[in-house]
Amino acid sequence: MNSKLIDVPSFQRTQRVKFVGGEGIIRNLKFENGTWTYLVEMDLGPAPKFGRVGAETMVLLDWLDLRAV
Repeated sequence: MNSKLIDVPSFQRTQRVKFVGGEGIIRNLKFENGTWTYLVEMDLGPAPKFGRVGAETMVLLDWLDLRAV
């Protein structure tokens, strides 16, 4: 039987990261198709006068797109 070794992720949940387009916090991670992908919650800018509508912005990024802060 051949077992496959899964690499340790480069980043962890709640870790602050930078990427092209902004900064954020990792909320979830998943090993898929031989690579780690991360769900990152982007930092919010100043609140508009009319308030916030809906959830914060989340982006799904590959580990190559991220840098630790």
